[in-house]
Amino acid sequence: MSARAESLAKQFEAKAAEATAILGKLSDADWKKMTEAEKWTVAVTAHHMAGAHEPIAGILKTVAAGQSIPNFTMDMLHEANAKHAREYAGCTKAETLALHQKGVATAAAAVRALSDAELDRSGTVLTGVPAMTAQQVVEGVLINHITEHLGSIRKTVGN
Repeated sequence: MSARAESLAKQFEAKAAEATAILGKLSDADWKKMTEAEKWTVAVTAHHMAGAHEPIAGILKTVAAGQSIPNFTMDMLHEANAKHAREYAGCTKAETLALHQKGVATAAAAVRALSDAELDRSGTVLTGVPAMTAQQVVEGVLINHITEHLGSIRKTVGN
């Protein structure tokens, strides 16, 4: 395991722990509030965030192998997110927290498994967006995904 990978995994786990603490304190009323940024309920936003850890870990593994995600566009991402919002409109806090914990463990293990050489490999994640290194995927996608959605949830519930 590289020291860089361990440091990145710890950063991710710290951000994930912050999310766990905040989500765990949300009331039923908070869970039903509508976020301004996503235009989803807090429930759907939290579930979206939690459900993304494992797919992002898959993207990370692809990029770390020096490969790209073929033909994946922003429109496809937006459609997948809209479908998720419809399908999980009634998700519970307990199932969301369980999904979050499972995804965090998977993603942290994927990060820890990377060598420095793998962290430096790059690939295209989204069509039309410049290639990213695996380290940039960890920082800019995996960690930042929590940061962005958790910020939206905090703003919505006044925390």
